[in-house]
Amino acid sequence: MGREHDAHLVTPDLLLRAYEAGIFPMAESADDPGLYWIEPKERGIIPLDAFHLPKSLAKTIRSGRFTIAIDRDFDAVIAGCAAEGPDRRQTWINDRIRDLYGALFDQGVVHTVEVHEGERLAGGLYGVSLGGAFFGESMFHTVRDASKVALAYLVARLKKGGYVLLDTQFVTPHLSQFGAVAVRRARYRRMLANALDQSGTFTALADDASPETILAILNSSA
Repeated sequence: MGREHDAHLVTPDLLLRAYEAGIFPMAESADDPGLYWIEPKERGIIPLDAFHLPKSLAKTIRSGRFTIAIDRDFDAVIAGCAAEGPDRRQTWINDRIRDLYGALFDQGVVHTVEVHEGERLAGGLYGVSLGGAFFGESMFHTVRDASKVALAYLVARLKKGGYVLLDTQFVTPHLSQFGAVAVRRARYRRMLANALDQSGTFTALADDASPETILAILNSSA
């Protein structure tokens, strides 16, 4: 953990400047009113040109079982990410986090990938887009494989949009199966500086892109 900061003094603009400096906020818990600035010694990333697509996940995408929406319901996605579950007993998303990222969503800087099974929101993720960098914040699922599908659709969208950096903050066993690796702070800062000089386009991929299109992008080397 880094230095605690009065959450009410953190503005959306300050939050973006922190990301540009390689720093991001977290709270101790949902009930903790404060925020902590964090800059890990090793940063998790998923190299977009080395994303690993498990065969079982490709089969799930190809089946069309899930439908995907982009930037439709931020409140539902962050609520899902904040909810406790069988594999997440505690959440770091407090009210100030919700307000800050909600404001950035309204500005078009935060984006969501929403995975539906029928009419039900089965999973999703949200994150911050700056230049050619996307900072993944959190993901959730209430139906098996839904968060994995969200991540795959995100990677396809980033590749199509010319992004060069997908920041996952940390490397977890869950993310490792998709090719996530840890890079030292100095290297990350160089990667971040390069990415911020790029111009990623989150809307380059059609919202209703077919599963076949998604899989073709994920399987391409570009």
